Formats: sequence, structure tokens, C-alpha cells
Amino acid sequence: MPLKVGVNGAGGRMGQRIVALTMKDPDLSLTAALEWSGCPLLGRDAGEVAGAGQAGVLITAVLDQPVDVMIDFSTPDGLTSVLPLCESRRIPLVVATTGISPELRDAVLSAAQSTPIVMAPSMSVAVNLVMKLVSEAARVLKHNTDGVDVEIIERHHRFKEDAPSGTALQFGRIVAEQMGQEHHVHGRDGRVGQRPLNEIGYHAVRTGDNVGEHTIVFGMMGETIDLTVRGHTRDSYAYGALAAAKYVVSRGAGLYSMADVLGL
Repeated sequence: MPLKVGVNGAGGRMGQRIVALTMKDPDLSLTAALEWSGCPLLGRDAGEVAGAGQAGVLITAVLDQPVDVMIDFSTPDGLTSVLPLCESRRIPLVVATTGISPELRDAVLSAAQSTPIVMAPSMSVAVNLVMKLVSEAARVLKHNTDGVDVEIIERHHRFKEDAPSGTALQFGRIVAEQMGQEHHVHGRDGRVGQRPLNEIGYHAVRTGDNVGEHTIVFGMMGETIDLTVRGHTRDSYAYGALAAAKYVVSRGAGLYSMADVLGL
């Protein structure tokens, strides 16, 4: 039997892609499409909104259909609304929303005590593979006698509200875990002096419809390593979210990452 999938944030750019790709997957069945109570798309067919044809599932503000797994690709407020619902009903949850506050992250950790949750700053398979490569590079380069300067440059579309991206921050955490940088600097301006070795620099670019691009720079004396991953369409994130949904339904309560989903 196909997995019954609910999508929270079904009217958004990513939600629409998840709806469309769920409809194409024979192993999945779209049974619920949620949006906030004031959304102008309420009452419309989720598949038609996504440009994928009629799904027979209306966008609603209330979960009134059975689901095996919920995918949240909405906003922090949207996640705040659906998280208690999944916790109380023990519905496995994929958290793909970014810009989450420490308080909301704590709420996710609490919910994971009773229901399985996959949470990741990026659902992209390529991004998560590059995270593994960055960790390995940082592990080796920390022994460089002349030191290593680490800079993280990210590009996203003009509509993205948080900066730096959650993915960029996760890359920084991965590097710092291996190399021990204590200072994280977001952009530079003015006479800031010589660059210290114990910092990671972040630079956020917002332009056009860029769906996501990250470059991690390891700068050394005499040579440089750039590790870059680029998303060409939002489907890269949607496919990852669907893979996470298939993974999490068979797990016990707990918090899982995309590294778990991909076996990294």
C-alpha cells in the first residue's frame, strides 16, 4: 500500500513541488495538504495549485484525513502549528523548514522523544554528501602548519527571509567541530584588521530565483580548495524530503538526520 503523505505548507513553492512529486510516485499517496488558516488557497485542489493536475485533495487548515507521515516545508510558524499535532498523534514528521529558532528546535527535540522526526538544514542529497566531504577535508586540513582560512559563501533567491542559510550555518558547525574555530563572522565591513585563524566567515548573496548554492573555501598559503554544491531546481530538495519520509515511517521515536537517511 502506498504511504499516505501529508504536506504542511502545500501552497508554498516547495510545498507545491512536494505535492507534484508525491503524485508521481507510485509508492506514495497524497492524502492531506495543509496551509495556515488565512491562506487564500484554502479549498482549492492541491494538485491543481501545484500544476500537476487534479489530486482530489483540498488544501485545508485542519488535518482531517489519515496520514502515515507528514512533511513540513512551510515556515517556523507553520512548523509550530503542526508539531504538536504530530507529537500527540505519533505521526512521523519530516522537518524541512529552515530559519528555526533555538526555542523551536528545542520543541522539535522534545517531540522526538515520542515520535520519529527527520530534521535537516537541507534535504538535498548532493548537499548532504558535500557535508561529508567538508567534514573529511576539515579533519585533514586542521593539521596544516600554516593555518587554514575558512569562508562560506551562499547564494539564494531574493525571497529567502533568513541569512545566512541554515545549510551554510550547518557547514560552519561541521568545520568548527573538526578544526575548532570559535568565532563566526557574518560579512565584513570597514577596517577589520588582519584575519584571525580562529574564525569562519559567512557571506549571503540574494539574487533572482537562485534555488541554492554553497561554496566552502579552505584557503591556505599557496593553494585553495573550493567545495561547491549548486541546486538547479527545487526538486533536489523535494526528492530528498520524500526519501526522508519513506525512511522515517519505519523508525522508532527519535531525531534523525539526512545523513541517517542516506547512510552517511
